[in-house]
Amino acid sequence: MTTRTETDYLGSLQIPADALYGIHSVRAKDNFPDTTQFHVEWYQAMGLVKQACYLTYAEMVKALQEENLYHYSKGFIPPNVVNALIAVAGEVHEGKYFDSFIVPAIQGGAGTSINMNVNEIIANATLIRLGHNPGNYTVIDPIEQANVYQSTNDTVPTALRVAVVRLLTLLEELINNTRQAVETIEKSHRNSLRIGYTQLQAAVPSSYGQLFSTYSEALSRDWWRVSKCFERIKVVNLGGGAIGTAVGTPRFFVMEVVKHLQQLTGFPFTRSENLNDATANLDSFVEVHAILKAHAVNIEKMASDIRLLASDIAGNAISIPKRQVGSSIMPGKVNPVIPEFVVSIAHRVYTNDMLISNLAGQGALDLNAYLPTIGHAMIDSIKLLIAANQALASHLLNGIEIDSEKSAQLLMFNPSITTALLPIIGFNRAAMLAQEMRLKKIDIFSANQNLKLIPEEKLVELVKPNNLLKLGFSFREVID
Repeated sequence: MTTRTETDYLGSLQIPADALYGIHSVRAKDNFPDTTQFHVEWYQAMGLVKQACYLTYAEMVKALQEENLYHYSKGFIPPNVVNALIAVAGEVHEGKYFDSFIVPAIQGGAGTSINMNVNEIIANATLIRLGHNPGNYTVIDPIEQANVYQSTNDTVPTALRVAVVRLLTLLEELINNTRQAVETIEKSHRNSLRIGYTQLQAAVPSSYGQLFSTYSEALSRDWWRVSKCFERIKVVNLGGGAIGTAVGTPRFFVMEVVKHLQQLTGFPFTRSENLNDATANLDSFVEVHAILKAHAVNIEKMASDIRLLASDIAGNAISIPKRQVGSSIMPGKVNPVIPEFVVSIAHRVYTNDMLISNLAGQGALDLNAYLPTIGHAMIDSIKLLIAANQALASHLLNGIEIDSEKSAQLLMFNPSITTALLPIIGFNRAAMLAQEMRLKKIDIFSANQNLKLIPEEKLVELVKPNNLLKLGFSFREVID
């Protein structure tokens, strides 16, 4: 294998001659023997942030030319190189060269390895574009040119925010799709009677419409909360340099770079009014992830409920789509794999939430060294919740079937139905009726015929869905 020699102040390494990565990436890969794949969405966002930086640089050079302050002797990058850097950064944004990103997701160093791997890819791809060999850093250097007026500590967290905003936009849409699927069931079964349960014990009459309305309301809150996340994520520290002081960065660059990021992304990113704060503190990620955790809680509750209601234990008044064979030894067995998938995702999100909270608190003085792990967990949670919502809408909710007749019959045989008669016959006589139903395993009509506690026609009227499901009762109804 043909190699090239690259050198840093720690020494020299042999790099494959045609590799787009360089010495910094190889050292990181060797130092962090982990195989967790870095999220491509973050990699692509790095390309977009770099592109914003190069466009700002080009705009700055143009402004200097107009003021007659531009001289190559001062070390400015030639226009053809800047244009090539802009084009290659755009290719990174498209996902190109991702196979040359060799740094794992879990790492030390606050993201320097992420930034340098991207810088080396951009520098070497630009060299090839301009007719040079990779590694010819006298022409284009990963630090001098590809990282011009940038720092790991402003580009990497800004790219994370770009990736998060894009993924949150998709998650917001999918949560609403899930909510709409739930709402369809709610409306279709508004009067489909069921037994309401407390503590897994039969309690009072209810309906599937009422049950699914609880999921719909929860998902509406999730949708609203996720839509508010953008306010927290849109504030970036790009241009702030190492700790937010912008030392070594032209003021023009600091003031203009976020504008280009806005134009490239189509999102209203804004420069923080306190760049030191935006660099040192990651509590906004803790806040946003807490909202993701709340959504995970709601979909776990819904998936667990549906799994329970569709189980053989519950009597199968509700059935869910059969997605795959459930056993290698038990013929005909079909498992509730989609609810189990959603529950598993929820608990992964809970784990990520603790990780993000703990590591956000580990920030020291002017920087948090654990941004790579925090960012990986954040993106991981959003992508998992995207997958959960896709599975819920497509593979579960849209195929649910409810046997309304069977469910209503189960209710009429369940002593919990007597709760609806309390305003008419009182607790003690209702308890007698419930006991008669339980001991003789008969429905409420047969039990009432035995005990004659209420006129039969009155009972028939009282247990109709419109009476069982109305909100409370009026005293006029009791008197009548």
